[in-house]
Amino acid sequence: MLTHLTLAATYPPSAFVIGIVVFVLAVFIGFELISKVPSRLHTPLMSGSNAISGITIVGALLCSYSGSVFGVMLAFLGIVFATTNVVGGYLVTDRMLKMFQHKEDK
Repeated sequence: MLTHLTLAATYPPSAFVIGIVVFVLAVFIGFELISKVPSRLHTPLMSGSNAISGITIVGALLCSYSGSVFGVMLAFLGIVFATTNVVGGYLVTDRMLKMFQHKEDK
């Protein structure tokens, strides 16, 4: 056990490996949390998802000022995907709200 700790202290993991581990854990935890949500709470959950996508757009815009071509490409992809998610979320929410509106009798 002591040799493992010594090796871990001598060769710390790179930032890329730490990022991959955090991403994989976030995927599994997110999937488990979302799958446990009752169906009547999915609409508020989508509203939160739209807010997070808005924050993603801001982060992608900040990333576009990195000065590197790779950063600009990632920022462009982030903006495209997050904008698609926001617009789709609002369209689905609008359709759901129209289902609950009362139709006027003529």
